[in-house]
Amino acid sequence: MSKRGVTCHVLDTSSGRPAAGVTVRLERRDAAHHWLTVGQADTNADGRILSFDPAFELMPGEHRVSFDTASYLARQGQPVFYPRVEVTFLVASGAEHYHIPLLLSPFGYSTYRGS
Repeated sequence: MSKRGVTCHVLDTSSGRPAAGVTVRLERRDAAHHWLTVGQADTNADGRILSFDPAFELMPGEHRVSFDTASYLARQGQPVFYPRVEVTFLVASGAEHYHIPLLLSPFGYSTYRGS
């Protein structure tokens, strides 16, 4: 059985370690172009989100993950330049797996479609 849904992974590139405790909100854009919250979760000790709460059915369309980077960086004693990182992506099929990694440092970030 293949993996389905949305997962995330946050790595703190300034420390070379997983970023634990980053709150991530998952949203879906509805037909009226409003963002609806689908779920939310905090990264685990390995910097990963394996599922969002509550459980949801992934549907095709535009989605967004919002990473609360301000709270995480402040807890690390780091300066906050990007208080939130929002990544918008398209879901082609609810039967696929979408992994959104975030590489984070106080003054930069990057993301890509992971596996």
